[in-house]
Amino acid sequence: MRIITRSDVERLLPVAACVDVMRGAMQETSRANVTLPIRQFIPIPEAAGKLAVMPGTLGAPACFGIKLVCKYDRPHDDPLGTHVGMVVLFDSDKGIPLAMIEGSSLTAIRTSAASALATDILARKNATRVTIIGNGEQAMRHVHAMRAVREVDHFTVWGRDPARTEAFAVKVAQDTGVDTATASYVDAAVSEADIICTTTSAKQPILFGKHLKPGQHINLVGAAIPTAAEADDEAVARSRFYVDYHDAAMAAAGELLGAISRGVIKEDHIVGEIGNVIDGAAPGRSNDNEITIYKSLGVASQDLAAAHAIWEMAEAENSGASIDLLD
Repeated sequence: MRIITRSDVERLLPVAACVDVMRGAMQETSRANVTLPIRQFIPIPEAAGKLAVMPGTLGAPACFGIKLVCKYDRPHDDPLGTHVGMVVLFDSDKGIPLAMIEGSSLTAIRTSAASALATDILARKNATRVTIIGNGEQAMRHVHAMRAVREVDHFTVWGRDPARTEAFAVKVAQDTGVDTATASYVDAAVSEADIICTTTSAKQPILFGKHLKPGQHINLVGAAIPTAAEADDEAVARSRFYVDYHDAAMAAAGELLGAISRGVIKEDHIVGEIGNVIDGAAPGRSNDNEITIYKSLGVASQDLAAAHAIWEMAEAENSGASIDLLD
């Protein structure tokens, strides 16, 4: 079994390469060639944290495993971040452990790569202007992810803390060479955008349907529990709504569940899973005026596919620490 650390994860699976890995994972998911129990959260007594448990199986490549992630409230600049954990990967044929892989960077990469995949499938081909709502790790990950699938010529950034948002925008411009501006209000940030990525910890909507323009594509990334929502009912209702995994969406997609509970839409408002669109089993964008939304929750099939790709590359170059559990 290999122990693979953050630095090797970052080196072996950059976001651009991970997009194709996510393509396969989403196809397997929508073909029901997976086992995906709904993510479970276990509160930690007397601590501001919880353990997220995500087991699963994947048909191709044939593997199974579990992701364990500790989610703790930490300061914005804490080097540990809010998510610390690991993915333990097993071989399906022999039932033996293949790798234990650092989970925070793996999750960050596969999440942004899944958004990039959805963007590539659903956004207009001539989309070049991107708005990032948020200024944390996933915000920066999505900056690079969007550039992997579109020729981005302008970024607009909005965040609650103006000073932090300005610093984030400066870093985006420095890292990418792309013209980058900040916006004081969300409506200004989205007014000229072709692609919008919400990567916040917001519990209540910060993206409103009344501000959306025809032809936009939106990746809703930040909220992952049924009581939280980054977009309001009008945004959901105005859009063609896509998900990564239907069962997960009906359990935890706060934007969708809230709109359903208030009678604004019904469950069939979900056009399909991204894997369905890839396989031609669900329609994608049909014209340049539609507003499309991809609701990202993240599923174990994505973690397993990313972990397997990392393990294969680590095996090929003999990187990471190799241990014999039976020794």
